[in-house]
Amino acid sequence: MTDVTTLPPLVAALPAADGGAVDPDEVYEAFAAWAAEGGRPLYPAQDEAVIELVSGANVVLSTPTGTGKSLVAAGAHFAALAEGKRSYYTAPIKALVSEKFFQLVELFGAQNVGMVTGDSSVNADAPIVCCTAEILANLALRQGPDADVDVVVMDEFHYYGDPDRGWAWQVPLLVLERAQFLLMSATLGDVTTIADDLSRRTGRPTARVTGVSRPVPLEYEYVMTPVQETVERLLEEGKAPIYIVHFAQAAALERAQALMSARVASRERRDEIAEAIAGFRFSAGFGQTLSRLIRAGIGVHHAGMLPKYRRLVEQLAQRGLLPVICGTDTLGVGINVPIRSVLLTGLTKFDGTKMRQLSAREFHQIAGRAGRAGYDTEGDVVAEAPEHDIENARSLAKAGDDPKKKNKVKRKKAPEGFVSWGQASFERLIAAEPEPMVSRMRITHAMVLSVVARGGSAFESVRSLVFDNHEPRARQLAMARRALTIARTLINARVIEKVDGEYRLTVDIAPNFALNQPLSPFALAAFELLDPSSPTYALDMVSIVEATLDDPRAILAQQQFKERGEAVARMKQEGIEYDERMELLEEVTWPKPLDELLTAAYEAYAAEQPWVLDFALSPKAVVRDVYERAMTFGDFVRFYQLTRSEGLVLRYLSDAYRTMRQTIADEQRTPELDDLIEWLGEVVKQTDSSLVDEWEALLNGDVLLASEEHEEIAPPQPSRLTGNPRAFRVLVRNALFQRVLLAAADDVAGLAALDGAAGFGEDAWDAVLEEYYEAHDEVGTDADARSMQYLVLSEQGRTWRARQIFADPAGDKDFGFSATIDLDASDEAGEAVVRVTEIGRFDGWAEVDVD
Repeated sequence: MTDVTTLPPLVAALPAADGGAVDPDEVYEAFAAWAAEGGRPLYPAQDEAVIELVSGANVVLSTPTGTGKSLVAAGAHFAALAEGKRSYYTAPIKALVSEKFFQLVELFGAQNVGMVTGDSSVNADAPIVCCTAEILANLALRQGPDADVDVVVMDEFHYYGDPDRGWAWQVPLLVLERAQFLLMSATLGDVTTIADDLSRRTGRPTARVTGVSRPVPLEYEYVMTPVQETVERLLEEGKAPIYIVHFAQAAALERAQALMSARVASRERRDEIAEAIAGFRFSAGFGQTLSRLIRAGIGVHHAGMLPKYRRLVEQLAQRGLLPVICGTDTLGVGINVPIRSVLLTGLTKFDGTKMRQLSAREFHQIAGRAGRAGYDTEGDVVAEAPEHDIENARSLAKAGDDPKKKNKVKRKKAPEGFVSWGQASFERLIAAEPEPMVSRMRITHAMVLSVVARGGSAFESVRSLVFDNHEPRARQLAMARRALTIARTLINARVIEKVDGEYRLTVDIAPNFALNQPLSPFALAAFELLDPSSPTYALDMVSIVEATLDDPRAILAQQQFKERGEAVARMKQEGIEYDERMELLEEVTWPKPLDELLTAAYEAYAAEQPWVLDFALSPKAVVRDVYERAMTFGDFVRFYQLTRSEGLVLRYLSDAYRTMRQTIADEQRTPELDDLIEWLGEVVKQTDSSLVDEWEALLNGDVLLASEEHEEIAPPQPSRLTGNPRAFRVLVRNALFQRVLLAAADDVAGLAALDGAAGFGEDAWDAVLEEYYEAHDEVGTDADARSMQYLVLSEQGRTWRARQIFADPAGDKDFGFSATIDLDASDEAGEAVVRVTEIGRFDGWAEVDVD
């Protein structure tokens, strides 16, 4: 992606309208002059594309990475703005939409640019709108050909062929007949059919700008040396920055750690890095590992990292400070990180079903990142041979020309299930054109409802969607049968009705009901099933919200693994035979609170609102699990061994927080539920404030503040933890109750890990718990045990004092512990800092003063 923000603001170059009209030649000349004055004169392909755009043609821009497609997109928005038209930019991922939004704000001014992603909407009525493809597709379905959309820029258009999301790239092409389109990707393949169909629908010519030579040519090399040797050679040859591509997150981190023994960065470079990250707060665990790696000049980049860490690596790379980045193929999707050399550690990947060789599209998407326009005269794409081939070649080389020695060489075999590749595979991928894209159109309840909500002849509009698309005839007929089934279901549920020959809705439906937490309407109905006086009301409200969110599969898999491990231990203790254990184990899954209640409620709701059947309800407990186990974010990540997926954990918690904020009405809130929501928001902010701070700034319309936070290498430190007393109080109560849970499990090792430094090790806790269990059978851990009747808390000054009482069956309240809470240390650490001062029976203890 060309960094267009290094050019001067573009809005100042807009030509003046003469009598309400703008001459296309003047628009082109103004844009070309602006680009030249900024030191980026248009390449021939860019020039051709911009001329076609200002002339009113559609453009399919399929040129290699590094040929400046982003500059052409800026030209499309410029021409639309000059003519008083409204333009949309779409991309597949929110991160790319957000990055483009801030770039366009720099070029056209905050008043002219808006963003809609489902999570947030800012300045949505602006003349330039950045959004995900699904947002534009939904708008097209809801408003039809007359939608206020004049120009559409669709980035990463190869997502048209995505099995799950491709429909969203096709729908605007089918419906928005008035619009002018710019379709962009480095890896489109043959688009003749799509281009011809687009011309037929829009009545505009469609120019294809393809097959252009890269301004920075690529050199390809297949090597038989281990990765570390290859990296050291590329560094010596001055071919950094190097992006080492792995197809598993664990492999990327392992490689980065292995490279610590290599001399990656000079002393001067390491000093520059240290200065750049001086104000950055690295958390414990992976954060400390990443800090060491970055200080050595080695970055790590993959989707499982916290957003602040990914952004840090991207920004350091943009400044040219990281000679090596170890990552996955996530950099193939348009994120702006300049790379000189791409080193592929393999040419195969697991696609969720099986191991297979890379497709030509995948290969070119990754390889195209090599070579920085304006910096490099060429880029390098290097592919490693399989490790066993390298070892075998070296063993044979050691044997020399002696046939006897060669015969004695024990060749290393490929691992079981290994999908091999070789130099021929590499050369085939280099020469291959991206595979033709396959249409992925579909029809759903939500799509039918959106079309009916538009008004007019809904039957003809749905029929057009079903039969006038890019699918083969057999698929169109299957879609027609599906559409008829959907229509009957909606009519039977009295969601739509036929009046005077036309279909219309009988209910009000929000414009983006199918995009932003589509099951939120169900959640609102389910909330009514709960009793606010129940001791579990707050957590049950959380469980309803969680059931409507997308499944974080990595978390659920670890929860299930843990649940099954504990179940096996219980069954062994009970003497259950192996075969029966295995059978029973199949029924053990991750926690699913309110499963029966919600499933029944969902079925009843779907009978009246069949469109919800497009979306699966999935009871789960991630937020609830963190809370009930009284864990910090770091505790949860460590407990479930989710270090490589902590970014996924944070995104899920952030989605849950936003959904609760937006979905739960004031009249449904209780003080305990408010506390829980505040606590969750603070957990997210203290872990990585970038997600919530940027969202809240945009939600409040403060684009400049959001832009500053987006650009900072060291994001602003989260607000003082103790500045939110409500959330901090919950954090304190959780930290205290964590010890109650450990005492209930008789886990003296866990207690010692928390309080050993304060003088209460295993022996001390063991003695106390032995005395407790002589008097009582168990330690209560239910909602009642968490209540304030078992906690005395003094909130005076900057050191709070607490007494946590164990909930014993007899109600004697004679055991527990006292502690102090250091507020200053808590602000520094980003979590409640609790120091236990006394443990055991309460006889003779000093009282805790309470306000």
